[in-house]
Amino acid sequence: MLEWTGERIIPKQMKPTNGMLLEHIARYYFAAPYVKGRVLDIACGTGYGSHMTAKERKREVTEIVAVDNDEETLRYAKREYHHQKVTYVQGDATDSGLPERLGLFDTILSFETIEHLKDDRTFTDNLYRMLKPGGILVLSSPFGRGRGMPTSEPFHVHQLTPSEFEELFTGFAEVDIYYQRGVTFEKPRDGIRYFIGVAVCRK
Repeated sequence: MLEWTGERIIPKQMKPTNGMLLEHIARYYFAAPYVKGRVLDIACGTGYGSHMTAKERKREVTEIVAVDNDEETLRYAKREYHHQKVTYVQGDATDSGLPERLGLFDTILSFETIEHLKDDRTFTDNLYRMLKPGGILVLSSPFGRGRGMPTSEPFHVHQLTPSEFEELFTGFAEVDIYYQRGVTFEKPRDGIRYFIGVAVCRK
């Protein structure tokens, strides 16, 4: 049994009405229509999202490579969220050798990862290198005070501003930015404060 720290999502230890759990699940449902072919779920955590995606897009997905840096979490994922189309792999998201090791993907999912990484530019460069031409990246991150600024979240290195978030994707051919509010995703509306951005990018 994994220890609950308040950061890593462990659905089987959480109430089904838990707001954090619902937000995380909603991101995978939001991304599902974009998912096809060979898929990378980077920082997959306990594996629930990779498993969800494999079931939701069983006709469109050929393989899901689910990567996390924590060995204990991956053992849990393999036990609790096994699926014939999902392969769990240990790896560092900022390792410049990751693209050569893992190859190319039609779809890449990266949810609530970049705020944990000091070197977010190497991370996004890795994602770009691993994405096939015409492939889709769906990436989310909470907003905050900006790169290099402290955050109240103990597991976050920093949280980007909305403008810094958008700047991550300037190298892509097409970029669509959405904002998450609870389990809903929308374009910004006046008078509403959004805490999470979601980018859908085509290479």
